[in-house]
Amino acid sequence: MQVTQDFLANSSGGPTVLRILLGSQLRRLRQSRGISRHDAGYAIRASHAKISRMELGQVSFKPRDVDDLLKLYGVDDPAEREALLGLISSANAQGWWHKYGDVLPQWFGVYIGLEEAASVIRTFEVQFVPGLLQSEEYARSVIRLSRTATSEEDVTNRVNMRMHRRRRFAESQAPRLWAVIDEAVLHRPYGDDDIMRGQIEHLIAMTRRPNITIQVATFAMGGHAAAGGPFSILRFPTPQLPDVVYLEQLSSALYFDKYDDTHRYAQTMDHLATQAPPPNETEGILRGFLERYS
Repeated sequence: MQVTQDFLANSSGGPTVLRILLGSQLRRLRQSRGISRHDAGYAIRASHAKISRMELGQVSFKPRDVDDLLKLYGVDDPAEREALLGLISSANAQGWWHKYGDVLPQWFGVYIGLEEAASVIRTFEVQFVPGLLQSEEYARSVIRLSRTATSEEDVTNRVNMRMHRRRRFAESQAPRLWAVIDEAVLHRPYGDDDIMRGQIEHLIAMTRRPNITIQVATFAMGGHAAAGGPFSILRFPTPQLPDVVYLEQLSSALYFDKYDDTHRYAQTMDHLATQAPPPNETEGILRGFLERYS
Protein backbone atom coordinates (compact mmCIF):
# COMPACT_ATOMS: atom_id res chain seq x y z
CA MET A 1 0.00 0.00 0.00
CA GLN A 2 1.39 3.37 -1.02
CA VAL A 3 0.98 6.64 0.81
CA THR A 4 -1.28 8.59 -1.51
CA GLN A 5 -0.50 12.11 -2.65
CA ASP A 6 -3.85 13.21 -1.18
CA PHE A 7 -2.73 11.99 2.24
CA LEU A 8 0.42 14.09 2.10
CA ALA A 9 -1.29 17.08 0.52
CA ASN A 10 -3.86 17.21 3.31
CA SER A 11 -1.57 16.40 6.21
CA SER A 12 -2.03 19.83 7.76
CA GLY A 13 -4.32 21.46 10.29
CA GLY A 14 -2.34 21.04 13.47
CA PRO A 15 -0.72 18.22 15.44
CA THR A 16 -3.99 16.53 16.39
CA VAL A 17 -5.00 16.13 12.76
CA LEU A 18 -1.54 14.90 11.83
CA ARG A 19 -1.65 12.29 14.59
CA ILE A 20 -5.04 11.08 13.40
CA LEU A 21 -3.88 10.96 9.78
CA LEU A 22 -0.72 9.08 10.67
CA GLY A 23 -2.65 6.74 12.95
CA SER A 24 -5.29 6.01 10.34
CA GLN A 25 -2.60 5.26 7.76
CA LEU A 26 -0.94 2.82 10.17
CA ARG A 27 -4.31 1.17 10.76
CA ARG A 28 -4.89 0.75 7.01
CA LEU A 29 -1.42 -0.74 6.59
CA ARG A 30 -1.96 -3.17 9.48
CA GLN A 31 -5.36 -4.27 8.24
CA SER A 32 -4.10 -4.74 4.68
CA ARG A 33 -1.60 -7.29 6.02
CA GLY A 34 -4.16 -9.03 8.22
CA ILE A 35 -2.16 -8.33 11.39
CA SER A 36 -3.96 -8.08 14.73
CA ARG A 37 -3.47 -5.24 17.18
CA HIS A 38 -2.09 -7.78 19.64
CA ASP A 39 0.64 -8.91 17.23
CA ALA A 40 1.42 -5.31 16.27
CA GLY A 41 1.74 -4.40 19.94
CA TYR A 42 4.06 -7.36 20.54
CA ALA A 43 6.31 -6.14 17.72
CA ILE A 44 6.90 -2.81 19.45
CA ARG A 45 6.99 -4.22 22.98
CA ALA A 46 3.62 -2.74 23.88
CA SER A 47 -0.01 -3.72 24.36
CA HIS A 48 -2.82 -3.90 21.81
CA ALA A 49 -4.35 -0.95 23.70
CA LYS A 50 -1.38 1.23 22.78
CA ILE A 51 -1.77 0.26 19.12
CA SER A 52 -5.42 1.27 19.34
CA ARG A 53 -4.51 4.66 20.84
CA MET A 54 -1.85 5.22 18.20
CA GLU A 55 -4.28 4.40 15.40
CA LEU A 56 -6.83 6.82 16.85
CA GLY A 57 -4.20 9.57 17.12
CA GLN A 58 -4.67 9.84 20.88
CA VAL A 59 -0.98 9.57 21.81
CA SER A 60 2.32 10.86 20.50
CA PHE A 61 4.46 8.64 18.27
CA LYS A 62 7.95 7.33 18.92
CA PRO A 63 10.03 7.10 15.72
CA ARG A 64 11.30 3.66 16.74
CA ASP A 65 7.74 2.34 17.19
CA VAL A 66 6.58 3.66 13.82
CA ASP A 67 9.72 2.33 12.13
CA ASP A 68 9.18 -1.14 13.62
CA LEU A 69 5.52 -1.13 12.60
CA LEU A 70 6.36 -0.13 9.03
CA LYS A 71 8.80 -3.05 8.84
CA LEU A 72 6.14 -5.40 10.21
CA TYR A 73 3.62 -4.11 7.67
CA GLY A 74 6.02 -4.64 4.80
CA VAL A 75 6.56 -0.98 3.91
CA ASP A 76 9.96 -1.22 2.25
CA ASP A 77 9.87 1.68 -0.17
CA PRO A 78 12.31 4.34 1.15
CA ALA A 79 10.20 7.29 -0.06
CA GLU A 80 7.06 5.92 1.56
CA ARG A 81 8.83 5.23 4.83
CA GLU A 82 10.43 8.68 4.84
CA ALA A 83 7.08 10.34 4.16
CA LEU A 84 5.44 8.69 7.14
CA LEU A 85 8.39 9.01 9.51
CA GLY A 86 8.72 12.66 8.50
CA LEU A 87 5.28 13.41 9.92
CA ILE A 88 6.20 12.32 13.44
CA SER A 89 7.86 15.53 14.61
CA SER A 90 4.96 17.72 13.49
CA ALA A 91 2.40 15.24 14.81
CA ASN A 92 4.05 15.33 18.23
CA ALA A 93 4.14 19.13 18.41
CA GLN A 94 2.20 20.77 21.21
CA GLY A 95 -0.75 23.06 20.53
CA TRP A 96 -1.40 26.36 22.34
CA TRP A 97 -3.67 24.60 24.83
CA HIS A 98 -0.80 22.61 26.35
CA LYS A 99 0.25 25.66 28.35
CA TYR A 100 -2.95 25.05 30.31
CA GLY A 101 -1.89 21.47 31.03
CA ASP A 102 -2.16 21.96 34.78
CA VAL A 103 -5.93 22.52 34.51
CA LEU A 104 -6.64 20.65 31.28
CA PRO A 105 -7.59 16.97 31.57
CA GLN A 106 -5.89 14.81 28.95
CA TRP A 107 -9.22 13.56 27.60
CA PHE A 108 -10.34 17.14 26.99
CA GLY A 109 -7.03 18.09 25.38
CA VAL A 110 -7.84 15.64 22.59
CA TYR A 111 -11.12 17.47 21.99
CA ILE A 112 -9.45 20.90 21.90
CA GLY A 113 -7.09 19.67 19.21
CA LEU A 114 -10.01 18.36 17.16
CA GLU A 115 -11.95 21.58 17.68
CA GLU A 116 -8.99 23.60 16.42
CA ALA A 117 -8.91 21.58 13.22
CA ALA A 118 -12.66 21.40 12.57
CA SER A 119 -14.31 23.38 9.79
CA VAL A 120 -17.86 22.77 11.07
CA ILE A 121 -19.01 22.17 14.65
CA ARG A 122 -22.60 21.26 15.45
CA THR A 123 -23.49 21.06 19.12
CA PHE A 124 -26.51 20.43 21.34
CA GLU A 125 -26.52 21.45 24.99
CA VAL A 126 -29.05 20.90 27.79
CA GLN A 127 -27.29 22.13 30.97
CA PHE A 128 -25.56 25.37 30.07
CA VAL A 129 -24.62 27.58 27.16
CA PRO A 130 -22.04 25.80 24.94
CA GLY A 131 -18.50 26.75 25.93
CA LEU A 132 -17.75 28.47 22.62
CA LEU A 133 -20.72 30.79 23.16
CA GLN A 134 -20.19 31.63 26.82
CA SER A 135 -19.50 35.14 28.06
CA GLU A 136 -16.49 35.49 30.33
CA GLU A 137 -18.46 35.97 33.56
CA TYR A 138 -20.92 33.18 32.76
CA ALA A 139 -17.97 30.87 32.02
CA ARG A 140 -16.45 31.81 35.38
CA SER A 141 -19.70 30.90 37.17
CA VAL A 142 -19.90 27.54 35.36
CA ILE A 143 -16.26 26.64 35.99
CA ARG A 144 -16.49 27.55 39.69
CA LEU A 145 -18.97 24.69 40.08
CA SER A 146 -16.39 22.16 38.88
CA ARG A 147 -15.03 19.91 41.60
CA THR A 148 -11.64 19.91 39.88
CA ALA A 149 -11.24 23.70 40.00
CA THR A 150 -9.47 23.86 43.36
CA SER A 151 -8.45 27.53 43.44
CA GLU A 152 -9.29 30.91 41.92
CA GLU A 153 -6.11 30.58 39.87
CA ASP A 154 -7.43 27.33 38.39
CA VAL A 155 -10.74 29.01 37.62
CA THR A 156 -9.03 31.97 35.94
CA ASN A 157 -6.81 29.71 33.84
CA ARG A 158 -9.81 27.70 32.65
CA VAL A 159 -11.74 30.85 31.82
CA ASN A 160 -8.75 32.19 29.86
CA MET A 161 -8.51 28.93 27.93
CA ARG A 162 -12.23 29.03 27.10
CA MET A 163 -11.94 32.62 25.89
CA HIS A 164 -8.93 31.62 23.77
CA ARG A 165 -11.03 28.91 22.12
CA ARG A 166 -13.60 31.55 21.13
CA ARG A 167 -11.11 33.69 19.23
CA ARG A 168 -10.95 31.39 16.22
CA PHE A 169 -14.64 31.95 15.52
CA ALA A 170 -14.11 35.69 15.06
CA GLU A 171 -11.35 35.31 12.45
CA SER A 172 -11.81 35.90 8.73
CA GLN A 173 -11.52 32.18 7.95
CA ALA A 174 -13.60 31.15 10.96
CA PRO A 175 -15.18 27.70 11.08
CA ARG A 176 -18.95 27.25 11.09
CA LEU A 177 -20.66 26.82 14.46
CA TRP A 178 -24.27 25.63 14.67
CA ALA A 179 -25.62 25.33 18.21
CA VAL A 180 -29.01 24.08 19.39
CA ILE A 181 -29.60 25.05 23.01
CA ASP A 182 -32.35 23.53 25.12
CA GLU A 183 -34.66 26.15 26.60
CA ALA A 184 -33.84 24.81 30.09
CA VAL A 185 -30.37 26.38 29.71
CA LEU A 186 -31.92 29.85 29.64
CA HIS A 187 -34.00 29.16 32.74
CA ARG A 188 -31.08 27.87 34.78
CA PRO A 189 -29.16 30.77 36.34
CA TYR A 190 -25.38 30.55 36.56
CA GLY A 191 -24.62 33.65 38.57
CA ASP A 192 -26.77 36.69 39.28
CA ASP A 193 -29.12 38.56 36.95
CA ASP A 194 -26.30 40.74 35.62
CA ILE A 195 -24.31 37.68 34.56
CA MET A 196 -27.31 36.03 32.92
CA ARG A 197 -28.27 39.24 31.16
CA GLY A 198 -24.72 39.63 29.88
CA GLN A 199 -24.73 36.04 28.65
CA ILE A 200 -27.99 36.46 26.74
CA GLU A 201 -26.79 39.73 25.22
CA HIS A 202 -23.65 37.86 24.15
CA LEU A 203 -25.77 35.15 22.50
CA ILE A 204 -27.78 37.78 20.64
CA ALA A 205 -24.55 39.31 19.33
CA MET A 206 -23.33 35.87 18.25
CA THR A 207 -26.51 35.21 16.23
CA ARG A 208 -25.51 38.12 13.99
CA ARG A 209 -22.21 36.57 12.95
CA PRO A 210 -22.37 34.95 9.51
CA ASN A 211 -20.56 31.79 10.61
CA ILE A 212 -22.68 31.17 13.72
CA THR A 213 -26.21 29.75 13.85
CA ILE A 214 -28.09 29.42 17.14
CA GLN A 215 -31.45 27.78 17.73
CA VAL A 216 -33.40 27.31 20.95
CA ALA A 217 -35.11 23.95 21.45
CA THR A 218 -38.18 25.33 23.22
CA PHE A 219 -40.36 23.45 25.70
CA ALA A 220 -43.20 23.79 23.20
CA MET A 221 -41.43 21.18 21.07
CA GLY A 222 -42.18 18.55 23.68
CA GLY A 223 -39.89 15.52 23.70
CA HIS A 224 -37.20 15.07 21.10
CA ALA A 225 -34.61 12.50 20.01
CA ALA A 226 -31.69 14.28 21.71
CA ALA A 227 -33.26 14.31 25.17
CA GLY A 228 -30.60 11.83 26.34
CA GLY A 229 -27.91 14.47 26.66
CA PRO A 230 -25.53 16.92 25.00
CA PHE A 231 -23.18 16.07 22.14
CA SER A 232 -21.05 17.73 19.48
CA ILE A 233 -20.29 16.71 15.90
CA LEU A 234 -17.04 17.89 14.34
CA ARG A 235 -16.38 17.91 10.61
CA PHE A 236 -12.95 18.50 9.08
CA PRO A 237 -11.72 19.96 5.79
CA THR A 238 -9.31 17.07 5.35
CA PRO A 239 -11.04 14.32 3.30
CA GLN A 240 -9.25 11.50 5.11
CA LEU A 241 -10.76 12.47 8.48
CA PRO A 242 -14.23 11.15 9.30
CA ASP A 243 -16.70 13.17 11.33
CA VAL A 244 -16.18 12.82 15.08
CA VAL A 245 -18.93 12.77 17.69
CA TYR A 246 -17.89 13.99 21.13
CA LEU A 247 -19.77 13.07 24.31
CA GLU A 248 -18.46 14.64 27.51
CA GLN A 249 -18.89 12.83 30.80
CA LEU A 250 -18.16 13.84 34.39
CA SER A 251 -14.49 12.83 34.34
CA SER A 252 -13.92 11.49 30.83
CA ALA A 253 -15.22 11.67 27.28
CA LEU A 254 -16.29 9.38 24.45
CA TYR A 255 -15.30 9.85 20.83
CA PHE A 256 -17.08 8.13 17.94
CA ASP A 257 -15.86 8.18 14.35
CA LYS A 258 -17.55 5.12 12.85
CA TYR A 259 -20.09 6.08 10.20
CA ASP A 260 -23.00 4.24 11.83
CA ASP A 261 -22.49 6.24 15.02
CA THR A 262 -21.78 9.64 13.50
CA HIS A 263 -24.62 9.31 10.98
CA ARG A 264 -27.10 8.57 13.78
CA TYR A 265 -26.06 11.69 15.68
CA ALA A 266 -26.09 13.77 12.50
CA GLN A 267 -29.68 12.64 11.85
CA THR A 268 -30.62 13.54 15.42
CA MET A 269 -29.11 17.01 14.99
CA ASP A 270 -30.96 17.43 11.71
CA HIS A 271 -34.24 16.53 13.41
CA LEU A 272 -33.51 18.99 16.22
CA ALA A 273 -32.77 21.79 13.79
CA THR A 274 -35.98 21.03 11.90
CA GLN A 275 -38.20 20.80 15.00
CA ALA A 276 -36.80 23.85 16.81
CA PRO A 277 -37.91 27.38 15.91
CA PRO A 278 -35.83 28.57 12.92
CA PRO A 279 -32.70 30.65 13.48
CA ASN A 280 -34.43 33.88 12.46
CA GLU A 281 -36.63 33.56 15.56
CA THR A 282 -33.74 33.03 17.98
CA GLU A 283 -33.11 36.69 18.75
CA GLY A 284 -36.77 37.22 19.65
CA ILE A 285 -36.72 34.19 21.99
CA LEU A 286 -33.54 35.43 23.64
CA ARG A 287 -34.94 38.93 24.08
CA GLY A 288 -37.86 37.43 25.95
CA PHE A 289 -35.39 35.98 28.47
CA LEU A 290 -33.46 39.25 28.51
CA GLU A 291 -36.53 40.93 29.97
CA ARG A 292 -36.69 38.23 32.63
CA TYR A 293 -33.22 39.10 33.91
CA SER A 294 -33.68 42.88 33.70
